[in-house]
Amino acid sequence: MSNTFKLENNFDVSFTALLATREKQIQQNYRPIIGVHKWFARRPGTVFRNLLLAEFNGEEPIEVEYWKAHSFQGVIADPFMGGGTPIYEANRLGFSVIGTDINPMAFWIVRQSLADFDEKMFRDALSSVVSDVEGEIQDFYTTRCTECSREAPVKYFIWVKRQECPSCGEPNDLFPGHLLAEDVRHPHNVLVCDCCGALNGFERTPTKDNPGICRECRSEISVEGNAKRNKVSCRRCSTQFAYPPKNANVPPQHRMWAIEYYCDCGSETRKGRFFKSPDQDDLNRYQRSAELLACRSSDLPIPRDDIPHGDETKRLHRWGYGKFREMFNDRQLLSLGILLQRITHVKHVATRHALLTVFSDFIRYQNMLCRYDTYALKCQDIFSVHGFPVGLVQCENNVIGIPKVGSGAFVHFAEKFIRAKLYCKNPFETRVENGKKRLVPIVGETIAASFTEDTPSPTGREARIAAMPATEIRLPPQSLDGVFTDPPYFDNVQYAELMDFCYAWLRQALGDELECFWPSTTRAHAELTGNETMGRGLAHFTEGLSKVFCHYASALKPNAPFVFTYHHNDPLAYLPLIVAMLDAGLNCTAALPAPAEMAASLHIARSNSSVLDTVFVCRAVESVVASSLRGCLAKDVEGLQNAGLSLTAGDLRCLIAGHVARLAVNELVQSWNKQESLQEKTRLATNAISRLSAHNPAADLIAEILSQATSTT
Repeated sequence: MSNTFKLENNFDVSFTALLATREKQIQQNYRPIIGVHKWFARRPGTVFRNLLLAEFNGEEPIEVEYWKAHSFQGVIADPFMGGGTPIYEANRLGFSVIGTDINPMAFWIVRQSLADFDEKMFRDALSSVVSDVEGEIQDFYTTRCTECSREAPVKYFIWVKRQECPSCGEPNDLFPGHLLAEDVRHPHNVLVCDCCGALNGFERTPTKDNPGICRECRSEISVEGNAKRNKVSCRRCSTQFAYPPKNANVPPQHRMWAIEYYCDCGSETRKGRFFKSPDQDDLNRYQRSAELLACRSSDLPIPRDDIPHGDETKRLHRWGYGKFREMFNDRQLLSLGILLQRITHVKHVATRHALLTVFSDFIRYQNMLCRYDTYALKCQDIFSVHGFPVGLVQCENNVIGIPKVGSGAFVHFAEKFIRAKLYCKNPFETRVENGKKRLVPIVGETIAASFTEDTPSPTGREARIAAMPATEIRLPPQSLDGVFTDPPYFDNVQYAELMDFCYAWLRQALGDELECFWPSTTRAHAELTGNETMGRGLAHFTEGLSKVFCHYASALKPNAPFVFTYHHNDPLAYLPLIVAMLDAGLNCTAALPAPAEMAASLHIARSNSSVLDTVFVCRAVESVVASSLRGCLAKDVEGLQNAGLSLTAGDLRCLIAGHVARLAVNELVQSWNKQESLQEKTRLATNAISRLSAHNPAADLIAEILSQATSTT
């Protein structure tokens, strides 16, 4: 390969894979900047740092230069910035950056990540806000300790969904199981009695075949619940009925059945957590919060927006959730409304914006779709998977929170935000030496930019961050030193439908300030994700991707790289990419492997999905030496295995699909006619994929490689 192709020659697969795999295990420790705000499917920052260094570094090996500070000049663009990883890594290396995203939440997150931060001013405002809000709501998050009878702060309230029997009208709890806490981080298993509601501790896990006995009412207790496969039998008349009810038009009812609280009584000798069944005083406190909400609701900045129909939100509608506010209980609405209102009164703009960002992020732990983790004994994020899973047992978190106790509350997220912004001021890398982690400060690098509304200067570390379709931003010819991006993977994540949850609240404070927060939703027809509800299919995705690639490729300097990540097991899923590359006049000069996901992620575990991305490196060149699929795959596997990765069939299938797409581009580039119809271009790409796949049977290659790996071990 030509020496002018620096990235293709210099990229170190093993070194990158080693760093990226470690980062994805605890990404918030390796790249604390992700703590500014949630975004979905973030790629490892270590991957993009390595890619940028491979292209723009001098002659020293990346493994040496990676740990040094750099100050490059030029302009790097990301047309699908999302959570901003390529933007941050390029900015940190000294580049000016251009980032666009059609979703205003992406715009806000990246702006806040690059914005100036005054820690003292933030902490002072935070302290004032917390003090004021606690004065109004603290009583609603207090309970009486069952051991010392003193008042104690609540960590979590645990609720269960209820549904009336259609035959007799009896309210039925929908318990999928009766377990509250496992005997891992607590001395014993804690289960609720389905008859009297008492919490019971057991050394073993009682089952229907071997039940336990309730200490209060002497009823049998088992871990199994009464709700299974969307069916439940009425406790009074035994009628079996389905949940949720058909054509539900109101959100489900809930009953509070457990509380976890914090008390320091017996702290020197007592082991385990404090759990209790709610008493009448606890129920009265909730009722008072509901009554206060009824009086103040119209004056508080609480969203009234409908939840639009969508591929992900249809699950919410099936359960009767029609408005965003219905995803919260009355105490949450009251407390969140008071907190948001108080934040809007902070006069210093940058500090107010920072606190609003914390608020927008932390509400994913402050709603009635959060669940309680019976193993870790903590609240689970509504977005623990990339969707809106509606569970039967909910966890209501303390809104303000207890400092250094629990998780998911406002004070916890504020500290996470501070850590993220301090990392921006003093970035570091994490090095493992002799089995021990060591932080390596990269003195001289920062993540910060001066914002501009024009094309940024290549020497000023400026940032043009815009909430708009990527094709609408002005890009002068030969103004870009490179494009580095992580585009949407067709319909893998419905970004707008999910981020509407945060946006509905944030626009209460920013709707009068920023034009991109005027609409009632972040959804737009031009969004480049497949979406059945909005009629966006593969043709829409392909045409849109092609327009973006063409727009940005036309602004590249001669021989500058266009780099993007992608993964999918099906070679035909790469059709839009092949068409987009060829329409943009780009040839694929390399397809490189890089870890992208964590194997334990809920949407990856126990599936055939891959944890690897293919990194496509493209340049405006007519021809390249098309390396064989088998040879490139063997090199990929060797590099990844040297980093300690154990490759699965799903990983190999994904890498093979990436190389097939690369070879298809190499084959079609010289005869490609951009003016042909989309149907004809898709046909040509499909034929190329089919022919190359037939010559390189994935099943045979996978079997061969896995067999070699087995014989080696």
